Amino acid sequence: MKEKRKIPFVKMHGIGNDYIYIDALGGETPEYLEEIKIPTLTQKISNRHFGVGSDGLILILPSDSADFRMRIFNADGSEAKMCGNGIRCVGKYVRDLGFTDKDTISIQTESGIKYLKLNRKGDETVEVVVDMGSPYFKRGEIPAAGDPESEMNDHPVEVKGEVFKVTAVGMGNPHGVVYVNDVDSLDLPSIGSVLANADIWPDRANIEFVEVLNPEEIKVRVWERGSEETMACGTGACASAVASFRKGKTGNSVKVHLRGGTLSINYDDKDQTVRMTGPAAFVAKGEFLMPE
Repeated sequence: MKEKRKIPFVKMHGIGNDYIYIDALGGETPEYLEEIKIPTLTQKISNRHFGVGSDGLILILPSDSADFRMRIFNADGSEAKMCGNGIRCVGKYVRDLGFTDKDTISIQTESGIKYLKLNRKGDETVEVVVDMGSPYFKRGEIPAAGDPESEMNDHPVEVKGEVFKVTAVGMGNPHGVVYVNDVDSLDLPSIGSVLANADIWPDRANIEFVEVLNPEEIKVRVWERGSEETMACGTGACASAVASFRKGKTGNSVKVHLRGGTLSINYDDKDQTVRMTGPAAFVAKGEFLMPE
């Protein structure tokens, strides 16, 4: 019987947003990471019944323009430009495993270079602060349908007879922010999938359902394109916080409560920068036996 290919991996999570991490820092990229095979590998290893189980796959790579590089793939094999929870885990990985001795590092992503500050206790990184860059609001940049120079605020989309008002925010990925009275009572699979694939999004979008608790706290559930509902979404938390501040629903610093935990988001509207603070954790390591 032909021996199955063994793929070393580490599983990590940022408040429940779990990914499989593959270390490609050793120089030559392994054969199984050839780009044409990545979507298939991601689908198989992310499967929660027949694989390891995750929201997707993240490759940790060398970079010519930053300290490290990451590539993010959703559970369905599609590539994402940015992952806020994932990048915190990459920061913890490279610092705790000795690939760098710096506590401030840069990571190249498909949405630009992001800067991380690693807060440590002894030899362990316990919290990561990420400079997530600037949000963007023009439809042409997000992208969202309509006049490319205009913004999408409270755009009505009907789902099963109910109208949801969508506000578009770009935060590395396209996001649609929707305000509701009670996020816990939503039938998210039926609503989220329709909104994420609505014709207002040329490339689909992540949808955040936001319940404002008070000016300093919001509760959010996320439907991610390519991964369905996730326990958390870092870029989605940032998009929700930014939209809430711009609409006058909260201040510029908020606690974002997601299903897997809480992130602290600060939006400096003068400098147009967003900073996200949260934990990262190791779960397991092993070898995945790649099905033929």
